Amino acid sequence: MIIYGFCNKEYTKKVFGLSLLTFGRILLVATTCSVKHFFETCRAKNFAIEKLIDIASHLMLPSVGSRKSLLRFASTAAKNTSILLRAQLDLNDVVLRSPEYKESITRRQLSKNLIEDVDFIVKNRPIQSQTYTKINALKRERTELAEKIQKKEPNLDEVKARLSEIKSEIKPLEKYVKELQEEIYSKAEALPNLLDPAVPASEIKEELVQYINTSAEEVGKYVGPDTSKDHKIIGERFGLFDFETASRISGPSWYYLLGDGALLEQALVQYALSKARRHGYKMVIPPSIVRSEVVHACGFKPNDQNNEKQIYQIEDEPRSLTGTAEIPLGALHSSTIFPSNTKFPIKYSGVSRSYRAEAGASGKDTKGLYRVHEFTKVELFHFTTLERARDELESVKNFQLEIIEELDLKARLLNMPTSDLGAPAMKKYDIEAWMPGRGSWGELTSCSNCGDYQSRRLGIRFNGKGDKVAHVATLNGTCMAVPRVIVAIIEQNYDQENDVIRIPKVLVPFMDGRNVISKIE
Repeated sequence: MIIYGFCNKEYTKKVFGLSLLTFGRILLVATTCSVKHFFETCRAKNFAIEKLIDIASHLMLPSVGSRKSLLRFASTAAKNTSILLRAQLDLNDVVLRSPEYKESITRRQLSKNLIEDVDFIVKNRPIQSQTYTKINALKRERTELAEKIQKKEPNLDEVKARLSEIKSEIKPLEKYVKELQEEIYSKAEALPNLLDPAVPASEIKEELVQYINTSAEEVGKYVGPDTSKDHKIIGERFGLFDFETASRISGPSWYYLLGDGALLEQALVQYALSKARRHGYKMVIPPSIVRSEVVHACGFKPNDQNNEKQIYQIEDEPRSLTGTAEIPLGALHSSTIFPSNTKFPIKYSGVSRSYRAEAGASGKDTKGLYRVHEFTKVELFHFTTLERARDELESVKNFQLEIIEELDLKARLLNMPTSDLGAPAMKKYDIEAWMPGRGSWGELTSCSNCGDYQSRRLGIRFNGKGDKVAHVATLNGTCMAVPRVIVAIIEQNYDQENDVIRIPKVLVPFMDGRNVISKIE
């Protein structure tokens, strides 16, 4: 069958449910590549397996046999195929700005091996380039000699002998440069992002930016822990939580939210989402299970620096549970080039269940809701240009400040030190609330500017000036980490005299119009 006979818009729409343009793109792939590449490319467009089989069968693609064989091939390919392009790293930038990369590694208190990796890249990039130059010179010579043979010029025996020598020279050089390239690439991929000049000078001490709903004078009077305001004791007495049953059913650091506890979670989520929508965020409910390569591309590692498990990975599957909606939101536009008329920033608010394997690690914060394995979280995610990324971080931070101010929680805004930054982050703000029951400050939100670290690994670009393609900047921030906000509300708003928990005014419409949570008699 002549495949070009399909190029009729009525036929392609009727048979495949595709526009002629889309089908034409698939057709181009099908006629110029292997069957495996055909399936990989089409899957990137999110076509169902059955539709791919229909197209492949109609196009009579070679070497795979019957429809049953095609289905088996496609099913196998679906399990083994990466959905992401290889990270588009700027190796020249590592060479040119190697002192800055070393500074970032040192100030983040990361392994000194990474500094050695930077030195390796700086030393071997020129060698890689020189080797490619030598290989290309040999290939040009080979072409010239082949032309002499074709023209039957004199001394053909010498020409043939030299061709044989070139072949033996090229093969080891190509093997060497390929291995060198892979080593350079793997070392570069492991490097952290550069640092924003505005991060604190101290590697371990955060910088206080401002207090929220409180003052330095009032903070000076904070003492603790005060067990009379412990959220776990109060919450269990009010029938809001059940940790004991959850521990028996699921294990330590899981919990049931009951009655008004469950209602309070939903109130916080609805308040956060409604506020985000008013600020121009598009709401998303993303998957909580993603491919592990996406987790890696976003800069999250299975284990932390102390080799403690951070991420739940599905056994015998290349998939992981997400610790934050940042991961699927970041991947929403993976392998995408935004057109030149795109209006940045693109802003999403995603609500999801989040899973953290490290909850209660080393016996830290194991009591109550503060550090748990599973929780509801509303996340903010921005795509923008590198030029606008710093201002965009301030925008995210200011939005978070509004939320904490409206919840009337006593808190503080911190510019976080380098040792507290994840590999993708150039700069990060945290907001911590005073939690009198714990007798300490506890993180409620964070927001980070990740520059082009994630976009290079997720393949997210845009057409800039003169249609020059550049990578976008990504930013993320917490809109509502529900359990910790519940901790802060209970511990700050418990009225011991009246034995009630006062509900923040902005949550009253979402709490059936009630101002307080009372103990169940």
